Amino acid sequence: MVRLADLKNKKIIVGITGGIAAYKTLSFIRLLVRSGAQVRVIMTRSAKAFITPLSAATLSKNPVLQELTSGEDESAWNNHVELGLWADAMIIAPATANTLSKMVHGHCDNLMIATYLSARCPVLVAPAMDMDMWEHPSTQRNLQQLKQDLVHIIPAKHGELASGLTGTGRMAEPEELLVAIEETVTTPLPVIEKLHVLVTAGPTYEALDPVRFIGNWSSGKMGIAIAEQFYLRGAKVTLVQGPGPLSVRFSGIDTIRVTSANEMHDACQKVWTECQVGVFAAAVADYKPRQYHKEKIAKKESDFILELDRTPDIAAGLGGTKTSQQFIIGFAMETENEINNAQRKLNKKNMDLIVLNSLRDERSGFGTDTNKVTFISKQGHVEAKKLKTKVEVANDIVTYVSNNAPI
Repeated sequence: MVRLADLKNKKIIVGITGGIAAYKTLSFIRLLVRSGAQVRVIMTRSAKAFITPLSAATLSKNPVLQELTSGEDESAWNNHVELGLWADAMIIAPATANTLSKMVHGHCDNLMIATYLSARCPVLVAPAMDMDMWEHPSTQRNLQQLKQDLVHIIPAKHGELASGLTGTGRMAEPEELLVAIEETVTTPLPVIEKLHVLVTAGPTYEALDPVRFIGNWSSGKMGIAIAEQFYLRGAKVTLVQGPGPLSVRFSGIDTIRVTSANEMHDACQKVWTECQVGVFAAAVADYKPRQYHKEKIAKKESDFILELDRTPDIAAGLGGTKTSQQFIIGFAMETENEINNAQRKLNKKNMDLIVLNSLRDERSGFGTDTNKVTFISKQGHVEAKKLKTKVEVANDIVTYVSNNAPI
C-alpha cells in the first residue's frame, strides 16, 4: 500500500508534456489528491497525444489548462502570473528534452513555460526520454543549468524504454514523485519579507588615464546570485554593482551601477541607514592611482613609477556605524593563512559573518559558476561548505540570515 504524504491544502501545479510516461502522471495526480493537495494541471498540446485532458481533469477535480487563451473566441485569458503565485510547488512530469530546453532558454511558447517563468515557488522536473537523448551533451548541459536555476531534478531511472532499448531515461515512479513533492513543500526555502538588503557585486575600476585602469577579474556572478535569491525570498534589494557585462534578471531589484571604489562607497552610504542586512560581495580595489592623467600616458624608454592611495574600506566603514538591528556579511578572498586572515577581517570590520574563498580550491573564485566557501561567524564557528553552484551558496547565505539576523 502506498504511503500518502501530508499535503493538506498544499497547492500543486502539475505540468504534463508529450511523452509516453504521461500515463504514469495520472497515477501521481491521484496520489496528490488523496494526500490532501489542491491540484491544477497544465497540459501541452503534444501531451494530448498520450492522455486525455478529461482523464487529468477527473483525477485532479479541476479543469485542465491547456492554452494561454481559451473559449471559442479566445477571449478568456488563463493568467499564468496568478498560477505562478498561487502554487506552493510546480512539477513537470514527464519533462521532455524539448521542455527542458525551453525552460533553460526561456522559450515561452505555451502556458506551461509561461507559468514556469512566473513561478515564485519551488519547481521540480521529472525528465523522461530515450537513453541517447538523456545522455546527449545538450541535455546534460540543460540539466546543469536548471540546477543552477534552483530547479529540483528528479533523476531519470534505468530500465526498459519505449524504444525497446534498456538504459537511463525512464521517468521516476509516481510514488517517488510524491516523496519529492513532500520533501520540497515541507522544507521550504526561507522567506524574508519586509527586509531591505544591500548587496555589492563585481569589481571596481580605478582609472589611471582615459584608457587604463587598475581592476580585478571579478565577474559579479556571486553578488548577483545573492541579490536575486534575497529578492526571490521576498526582500527589498538594492544592488550596487561595479563594471561588467552581467546584470540581474529581475527589474524589481534596484540596481545602482558604479565604476570606482569611491562611487561604490558613496552609493552604499546613501542607502545603508535604510537597510537591515548588508552583503558585501564586491571585489573592491584596495588602492587607486594617486594621480589621474587626463591624457593617455605615453610610453617612454624609462620605467614608470605608479604611486597608489588607499580606497575607502566600504565594509569597515558601514560596520563601524552598524546598529543592533543591522547584520553584515563580508567576503574574503585569500591565498594563505585563510582562516586567520578571514577572522581578522571579520573582527576588524565588525561583521557578523565572513564568507571565505580560497584561490587554492578548483572551480571557485572569480568568473566561475561554482564556489567552495567557508562560513566563519563572529562567535568563532567555522563551517566549511562543499563545492556548490553560486546560486546554492547564495541560498545558504539567505538561510543563514533568516536563522541568525535580528529580524
